[in-house]
Amino acid sequence: MSATPPFPASHNAATQSQSSIGVWRRRAMLATVQILGWICFAAIAALTSLNDDLRMGFDPDYWPIFVEWSYRATAMALTSIVIWLAFARWPQVYASARNLVFGFAILMLCLLPMQLLFVVKDLFLKQELIMSWEAFGQQLSVINRLAGLLQITSIAAIYLAVAAIKLWQQNQERRHRWEQERADVLALKLELEQQKMLALRSQLEPHFMFNALNAISALVMQDNRDNALDGINGLSELLRYALTASEKNWVTIAEEMQFVEDYLQLQQLRYGKRLQFHSQGLSAEMRQIVCPPLLLQPLIENAIRHDLDNHQDASDIQLLWQVDESNLYIYLSNSVHDENAAQTMPSTGLGLRNTRARLQMAYGERASLITSIKERRFHAHLCIPKDAQTD
Repeated sequence: MSATPPFPASHNAATQSQSSIGVWRRRAMLATVQILGWICFAAIAALTSLNDDLRMGFDPDYWPIFVEWSYRATAMALTSIVIWLAFARWPQVYASARNLVFGFAILMLCLLPMQLLFVVKDLFLKQELIMSWEAFGQQLSVINRLAGLLQITSIAAIYLAVAAIKLWQQNQERRHRWEQERADVLALKLELEQQKMLALRSQLEPHFMFNALNAISALVMQDNRDNALDGINGLSELLRYALTASEKNWVTIAEEMQFVEDYLQLQQLRYGKRLQFHSQGLSAEMRQIVCPPLLLQPLIENAIRHDLDNHQDASDIQLLWQVDESNLYIYLSNSVHDENAAQTMPSTGLGLRNTRARLQMAYGERASLITSIKERRFHAHLCIPKDAQTD
């Protein structure tokens, strides 16, 4: 089966026609601007010459002076076109100062025979082929006039101006290509980071669900059916949030804390009054700050697992919130009863590793998660910026 083209032939033809019209329109506009520019040049130069003649005591007419300068402007315009076409054909000419000097020398050598041919045409291609001193004098005046039209300084100025424009265009093209390449690299990097973020979420969500199911299974094994049913209902709410959050890059602290409270209620069905959790300092302003979804739950889960699962007493999990002009600080700590686990806790655990990776991708170097153990307590210090880019 042959593949269907993405666009019909008529659409492609219309697109090419519009593109061709746009090219010719730009060329016509460029030609119009050049003609107007050379006319303005001739008019200004004629006014300057007229002013010089008036200061010297002459009483000239402006129009003949303008016509004379129009001839010169026409010669300069044609010269600039020739130089432009030569640069377009051989861009290596303006690639270095040495090549520019060499190209200018070749241009002058090409213009000299043209002047000589002009003289020969006037001398020998007329009906009377007789050389006379009068005719020779007339040709000297013609050479002088032509030299006025194409002076070396004028040609040099045009040559350098065209070279400067070509170099500017070349630099603009290079800059455009560099910006395009940079944009492509950034787009690729963003796509890779998004894929990494999705991979982390795909690890985190099953990990969270398995731990929640373990809590419910523990209730079932204890033949605690009422709490098990409540746990299933609570788990459905947690999964609903997790599925909704998986489609978002950012949630508010208020949404995240509601999820944490629901998660703690589920865990409390398993641990009962042993689960002691205290949160202090969370203000209304902090609740409006955004963060990546499922950011706090792995830290809470880590605290519960390394606290309650290692003894039979009540836990002591504390969450402290602070904020300044630029950052939000979250301090989580819990008691440690297993010294062996205490030695490995700060550097291990899927939840902590994923949390650090997600912070790096979401905030770069502006966020951090530092863990430590002091005086038989595990500390997690989380810092995130208040002004996260949520686009």
